[in-house]
Amino acid sequence: MAHYILKRLLLMIPTLFGVMLVTFIVTQFVPGGPVEQVMGQLKHSQSAGEASGSKTTTYRGREGLDEQLIKELRSYYHLDEPAHIRFLKMMGKYLVFDFGDSFFHHRPVLELVASKLPVSISLGLWTFLLTYLICIPLGIAKAVRDGSAFDIITSTVILVGYAIPGFVLGLTLLVLFGGGSFFDIFPLRGLVSDNWQELSTFAKITDYLWHIVLPITSLMVGSLAMMTMLTKNSFIEEIRKQYVLTARAKGFTENAILYRHVFRNALIPLATSFPAAFIGIFFSGSLLIETIFSLDGLGLLSYDSVMKRDYPVVLGTLYMFTLLGLIAKLLSDLSYVLIDPRIQFESLEK
Repeated sequence: MAHYILKRLLLMIPTLFGVMLVTFIVTQFVPGGPVEQVMGQLKHSQSAGEASGSKTTTYRGREGLDEQLIKELRSYYHLDEPAHIRFLKMMGKYLVFDFGDSFFHHRPVLELVASKLPVSISLGLWTFLLTYLICIPLGIAKAVRDGSAFDIITSTVILVGYAIPGFVLGLTLLVLFGGGSFFDIFPLRGLVSDNWQELSTFAKITDYLWHIVLPITSLMVGSLAMMTMLTKNSFIEEIRKQYVLTARAKGFTENAILYRHVFRNALIPLATSFPAAFIGIFFSGSLLIETIFSLDGLGLLSYDSVMKRDYPVVLGTLYMFTLLGLIAKLLSDLSYVLIDPRIQFESLEK
């Protein structure tokens, strides 16, 4: 076991290095870098200033910026060094989790990400918990009643929900229940109300939960179908195996067979995905959902960082996401052995 874990940890190093190298190379060829972004803003300000001046002033917006200023900008963003030197320096800092400062927010990347986490954790954690709490019992009920009217009706409902994009459902819910043309029940934006600090503890909790109903519903509906059908199919596969027939022949009740024998084996596919899903909730972000409900989370941060070529944020968050993803994959493999002792690490290495 120790040998397998050590091997997987060592394999993380070239994988992480390769992901960062490919992304860094791509950023070198993407037009409109941070220097160009600042130059465009300065030119726009210069043009606007001269256009609003006296009519006798000669327009000089097309003359460009001073070369010395451009050199200073490239030096400020550390773009005056060769690309391979910048990459090696960046990776050296990333090893000690020094991701530098954002080009445009002028804040440390870690601090910036931490400020957006409350929104992403709220969306991800509740979506994760409710999805598992609803899908597992529903999937078991569908497996036990396979082919019944209950199975057909629930399958139709969840598949219709799966076919509706989350942002479309979000807009529909806002129109129906957010003070649109129908009912004014739920708030339109934010995680909490403006006067949240003035509320009592119970009122704060109620206000927070009331705000997240619509965005969580929009995010969760799409996940219900996949998780429910996975649970159902996993249980059906186990129910049809020989050991279940043997247990029935010995006189065990259906509940005893289902929860003492089938349950553990059937949940292996779901339980092994738990580490990755749980780690992912801390960095989940949905651009469209956050935009619709005016939530300032990691989805909007990632989009703005890419559009503004904010490389410290883009590369820093990519490094964190990739590292956490590799760790989650290792934990998922280890959970196989913890759940099913029949699986050996030697088989995982093949």
